Amino acid sequence: MTRQDLTRSGALVAVAMLLMSVVTYAYNLVAARILIPAEFGALTALLSIILIANVVALGIQAAIARHIAIHPEQTDAITKTTSRVAVAISVMIGAAVAASTVIFTPLLNLDSHLAVVYCGAMMVPLTIMGAQAGVAQGSGKWWRLSLLYLGSGFGRLFGGTIGMLIDPTATGAMFGLAIGGWLPVIAGIGLLRTPAETEMTSRKPLVAETFSASLTLFAYFTLSNLDALLGRSVFDAHDSGLYAAGLIMTKSALFLPQFVSVVFFPMLARDSGQRSRLTAVSLVAGFGAVAVVGVALLPDLALVLVGGDKYAEISGKLWIFAMTGTVLAIVYVLVFDALARRVTGVAAMLWLTTTIIVGLTVWLQPATWQLSVIVSATSAMCALALLVIPILQAKSPESTQSR
Repeated sequence: MTRQDLTRSGALVAVAMLLMSVVTYAYNLVAARILIPAEFGALTALLSIILIANVVALGIQAAIARHIAIHPEQTDAITKTTSRVAVAISVMIGAAVAASTVIFTPLLNLDSHLAVVYCGAMMVPLTIMGAQAGVAQGSGKWWRLSLLYLGSGFGRLFGGTIGMLIDPTATGAMFGLAIGGWLPVIAGIGLLRTPAETEMTSRKPLVAETFSASLTLFAYFTLSNLDALLGRSVFDAHDSGLYAAGLIMTKSALFLPQFVSVVFFPMLARDSGQRSRLTAVSLVAGFGAVAVVGVALLPDLALVLVGGDKYAEISGKLWIFAMTGTVLAIVYVLVFDALARRVTGVAAMLWLTTTIIVGLTVWLQPATWQLSVIVSATSAMCALALLVIPILQAKSPESTQSR
């Protein structure tokens, strides 16, 4: 891909993902306005379950995109293999999440078991979308990938809002999200279609890589959504709602630069050096720095963006939430770099970071904004390790072996 092509595709995906983030933010803002703080806190915890369970979809996407990027001549065969397993996996993960309602409903102090069941229903279209996105990303179909992202954002906004208008509770919101989740699948119709005479590749390498990527991504999304679950469990209903409002800023800073990972992923899969990964990290850090400074200088505007005056207690600390989102975004791009290069041991490092955060939270019993500081500082150490260790390994004799 030439520099001009990279700039053009990057701009296209960036605009689409930015619009998706804006629309997703708009949905969070609408939810914060319609729901009372206690219900908004419950919805935030439910969305964290979705994000964690969505690792299967992202694992499929990463595995497919990497295989197609490295073996473009086998695109049709890989796509046909993917189409045969995507629906089955989506139903399996959806059923598993729905069954987890017996655990999460009492754990998160939810009023209805249906809320988590609707989370499971939402996982079916999300997983199918992951397969579609992998084909589009790996084969460089940036327009189609952009449509998928836009469909995801608008499906959440329209479906979720209608659900809350019908029933202004977390359960009503999740029902609407489960319906709206099918919009990106509709937008991606045709991506998994191949000529009838196309022969399939072996399922085993793709399934194995999907499983490995999903485990790593599960570790990451557990880390990046841990504080939402901790906030719901540790804080009372009011403080949980305040923390949920702060998390809008965290998620905004986290999602804003994610187009970098999407566009750079095929290059990271083909690049055995460090240039592409350092460029990607620098871009993410730059976007994050702008966000943190902007929130720090304009706290009143930032407060409007997270729900208004009823969350004024944390207005002066919102820049901390933006900083946490920036650090998690850097970890995110480094995790995808590891997936593209088939680096091992990343999941263990992420789980260690998660364990440390839980331990510090239990020990220190932090206030609302202090929990975000714990997540930010601990995740920064993880990001530093993920950044430096591969560079050191690249200088060792063992690094000369091919991936």
